[in-house]
Amino acid sequence: MTHDGDVDSLVRQRIRGLRVARGWSLEDLGSRCHQSASTLSRIETGARRISLDQLSGIARALDTTLDQLVASDSDDDVVIRPQHDEEQGVTSWQLHGDRGPQGMTVAKLRLTRPAPTRGAGELPVHPGRDWFTVLSGTIVLILGERTIRVQAGEAASFSTMTPHAFGAEDGPAEILAIFDHGGERTHLH
Repeated sequence: MTHDGDVDSLVRQRIRGLRVARGWSLEDLGSRCHQSASTLSRIETGARRISLDQLSGIARALDTTLDQLVASDSDDDVVIRPQHDEEQGVTSWQLHGDRGPQGMTVAKLRLTRPAPTRGAGELPVHPGRDWFTVLSGTIVLILGERTIRVQAGEAASFSTMTPHAFGAEDGPAEILAIFDHGGERTHLH
């Protein structure tokens, strides 16, 4: 099968899968995208080519986008490879390839760097909030004048307008974090 054939088949499977997941018949989808049930049946089975205007209407009716319908089905969409930053003492796995709702990014971080000591430089500030839960180890969170220890099984949420930084205490620690745009730029890049 050609690459175009692979994409064509995948799009047809996605259309049928989304329709069935909603519990819709071909007639139900047809009434929502202004196409006949027989046309949709031929599209789903491959007996008819899909035109761009048909695909656009089907995507709207299924509450999805053209991009989502034709997105690649390669292993690169499945496997999340770590990004190592030895200098910063951080390995990260960005778990949400495209930015999530309201510009949020979800990432798993393995921290080997210790938390900065007071007077070691200015702590970063950015608009928004950061949230993380500690999966293993202990994280030391410097938040303004406070030093807060967050242990495995605990979580932290804080305004990032307060000068802040965090690092591992007594060995590596892993966290699952949700960052807004400013947090992503500060903590992942």
